[in-house]
Amino acid sequence: MVQVENLSKSYGNIEAVKSISFSVSEGNLFSFLGTNGAGKSTTINILTTLLAKTSGTASVGGFDVDKDADRVRSLIGVVFQDSVLDILLSVRENLTFRGSLYGLRGSKLKGAVENAEKITDISELAARPYGKLSGGQKRRVDIARALLHMPKLLFLDEPTTGLDPKTRRDIWLMIRQLQKTTGMTVFLTTHYMEEAAESNDIVIIHKGEIKAHGTPLELKTKYCTDLLKLTLTTGEYIEHKLSKTIDALPIIEQHKDNIANVEIINGTLDDVFQNLSEGGQRDNAN
Repeated sequence: MVQVENLSKSYGNIEAVKSISFSVSEGNLFSFLGTNGAGKSTTINILTTLLAKTSGTASVGGFDVDKDADRVRSLIGVVFQDSVLDILLSVRENLTFRGSLYGLRGSKLKGAVENAEKITDISELAARPYGKLSGGQKRRVDIARALLHMPKLLFLDEPTTGLDPKTRRDIWLMIRQLQKTTGMTVFLTTHYMEEAAESNDIVIIHKGEIKAHGTPLELKTKYCTDLLKLTLTTGEYIEHKLSKTIDALPIIEQHKDNIANVEIINGTLDDVFQNLSEGGQRDNAN
């Protein structure tokens, strides 16, 4: 669904994106992880045809983002960090107007609006002014707006930033259900590591460069360790870093007659990200 080869973007002497390459398979949940300023939004803006690249190639659905920009736009939906909807119009007025920009008219437009409202569970908000909604409600409407033409690929640029934990969780339940029922490809940028935990594929970008690319399990296996904690009956406390969880077994066996408590703490994506951001080696293997 997305193919990027040696993509770069510079602003004068500043390299925001440095010759990155990756691909996104159709139907996958793909996560693009990085801190603020890592190059995430720059990359998304190029892929959504909003920003011209400096060099390299990028395609969406087989269409070049420069040469076939109109075809690319017809395939994608985008939820930006900041809303693009009118705060004075009602939810349904906003959706109807946005739907008309896709060339939808009459019954097709009405049906598209109703379908987007149903998918995102915002029908009861339809008559309310967008500007009067809570942050989580606005995010649902933003996603509904991006789904009006049922795109093949949905870009979510840090969609839960600023939301409370419960609202973030509810938004993600909705997104995962959407992907499950439609098979839509979802391209997420985030700096919340836990949001990427259920992704099919993850790219970690740092200072414009790809540091690692793989499944959550592959990244945790390669870039972080588990920790074994033992408390002995003598009061002695022991910690062992484990390259593999199974390495805990011989250590436990060694102390089995004197163990008061045992705990194994698995490495997390937060550990992966921290290790890579603090100078981990770049992984070019994808």
